[in-house]
Amino acid sequence: MTFGDVSNQSDNSPKITLIGAGPVGSLLSVYLAQHGFQVELIERRADMRSEQISAGRSINLAVSTRGIHALKQIGLAEAILEQAVPMRGRMIHSLAGELSFQAYGKDDSQYINSISRGGLNKALMTAAESTQKVRISFHQRATAVDFGSGQLEIFDEENDETLKLTPSVLIGTDGSASAIRHAMMKLPRHQSKEKFLDYGYKELHIPPGPKGKFLLEKNALHIWPRGSFMLIALPNFEGSYTCTLFLPFEGPISFEQLTSPDRVSAFFTEYFADTVHLIENLTDTFFSNPTGHMSTIKCQPWHAGGNTLLLGDAAHGIVPFFGQGMNCGFEDCSVLSQCLSAQLSGSRLNWSGLFQDFYEQRKENTDAIADLALENFIEMRDKVGNSQFIQQKAVEQILQNAFPGRYFSRYSLVTFSRIPYKVAMEAGFILDEILAELCADLSSPDRVDLKLAERLINAKLTPFLNQHDQELVSELR
Repeated sequence: MTFGDVSNQSDNSPKITLIGAGPVGSLLSVYLAQHGFQVELIERRADMRSEQISAGRSINLAVSTRGIHALKQIGLAEAILEQAVPMRGRMIHSLAGELSFQAYGKDDSQYINSISRGGLNKALMTAAESTQKVRISFHQRATAVDFGSGQLEIFDEENDETLKLTPSVLIGTDGSASAIRHAMMKLPRHQSKEKFLDYGYKELHIPPGPKGKFLLEKNALHIWPRGSFMLIALPNFEGSYTCTLFLPFEGPISFEQLTSPDRVSAFFTEYFADTVHLIENLTDTFFSNPTGHMSTIKCQPWHAGGNTLLLGDAAHGIVPFFGQGMNCGFEDCSVLSQCLSAQLSGSRLNWSGLFQDFYEQRKENTDAIADLALENFIEMRDKVGNSQFIQQKAVEQILQNAFPGRYFSRYSLVTFSRIPYKVAMEAGFILDEILAELCADLSSPDRVDLKLAERLINAKLTPFLNQHDQELVSELR
């Protein structure tokens, strides 16, 4: 069977081949198994459940409403969240070591969850295999796709041989460096743009204290904002913290300047003094861990040949500053499952039409969260320490409590609801207008004009949200 034949399938019997057994690929394989498909999941790395995978490039994952919803649909949310640490807001560390807390939601019921990427990935792979419909092959790397013959080329790294397969259905969940995307984008009328951030990141580690004690506030995402750069720390279940330094590659304060242990020590002493005694083997870890890069990937379309699809970071890589990369990929799985359910309820399964429907539902929303993530980077590294921004956040907290179910922050719309990302982004423009008017010449947040606020909400925000899915809006109430 070649790629062009698949759109003529009359049943749901073909085996589906997934490239990439990361969290998104593993989750998608569970969804597909529950729809009755046999799945071949191909992964270039070793099995992390039995072999040690080198660390240094993994940023902790923040699981929020969209990701949790996807996990709930396959019955895994409760088990996964048992190993997560709730983060109820940002703990801001000033240059002088002073602490200030900025809540994420309207109250303690709204929080995001810090979880180990590796732990989550292992749990999802095991769940996939437990369906008895998913087979995972490790040490196998996709190297080429021929859309004319329908042939997929796989290099078996353990046996040093090249395998040639002809998948019935092929889905690339192989991340931002996707081999499937690179092959697809060589086709006519396909295009891809990858924009690299001129910032890199370096992962560091704060170990737990005696008896697993958390050495910083446990239920917060810690940020050391320094204008053009920042350090963050996310709590881990066993009491440690994963720290990530985000710094320009070049310039007066940059990775290119940190060339010796003395320079690294001096840099941290000057800008992150309260972490120097906490970070484990600071200089050794700094030089042994790689410097990662970040990029935004936007491509179109996400499908080709009647049966090949890109999903997750392979289709829409985003920078990590809204904590939505994995949540967005998990939401992809949920939406694709909905599209499948709609097709399977009919008499004919048309993969080409299904993939186009999925693409049309997701493209504008993934573009929106990509833009929001870049914008949030500026907020995290710079604005969170700005007095005007702090005042606006305080006013926003007052409005959420004064007008429950009527006023929602942009962060809440993105993180604590499943409202489409594009709608959340557009609502954010309205919220900016409301806050700008309310905070003009405001001496103190508690003096905000609530009567004016209500008029603005009724005139601007409510009509806009009423145009959209009320079931999703009601989830926030």
